[in-house]
Amino acid sequence: MEYKYIFFDLDGTLTESGPGIINSVSYALNRLGVEVKDKDELKKFIGPPLLDSMMQFYGMTEEEAERGIAYYREYYTEKGIFENTVYGGIPEALGKLKEAGKVLAVATSKPEVFARRIAEHFSFDCYFDTICGAALDGSRVNKADVIQYTLETLGIAECDRGKVLMVGDREHDILGAKKNGVASMGVLYGYGNRLELEEAGADYIIDVPAELPAKILGGGIQCG
Repeated sequence: MEYKYIFFDLDGTLTESGPGIINSVSYALNRLGVEVKDKDELKKFIGPPLLDSMMQFYGMTEEEAERGIAYYREYYTEKGIFENTVYGGIPEALGKLKEAGKVLAVATSKPEVFARRIAEHFSFDCYFDTICGAALDGSRVNKADVIQYTLETLGIAECDRGKVLMVGDREHDILGAKKNGVASMGVLYGYGNRLELEEAGADYIIDVPAELPAKILGGGIQCG
């Protein structure tokens, strides 16, 4: 039985969003009085929930991290959201999957309102049956929760989870998929690396976007 439902992470999987995220984090940290000497150090913020990263990497309290998120959104909403590019080959890959009858969804830890704006701005929203993301109030942030929300949005029954494949570039995508009992594919063109994806337990790993339809439609992988 082939995979029918393909869920995609956004940052580092569909789009190269690093510049906008890094600039937004830098702005937030500066507003909090934290000096950023090398912006490359902020790449670790790409992918994981922002609240967790603020607390983990800078030892902030939850209250401080929430202030940081508010500052982050000041910059991101106006500028950072579009300091972003679609990876080469992604539109073509999505088109082939859609033409083959696959049900496509975005499942991202980015706030859903931002994810929708990005998809519309870069004109790839037309490929997706739904775009699901985090809730701005913090009630739905972790990737496992977002995947569960996406499953519910599409009405995918427990017995059909074997038909679902989650595609992402970081361990959070893989671990979130496992928690929900769905298969996962790691991509190496994003912000993670092979070791991270392998240790998280990715079922499949690919190098470039062009491999997506080749693997999924060409008989390279099957489930069940």
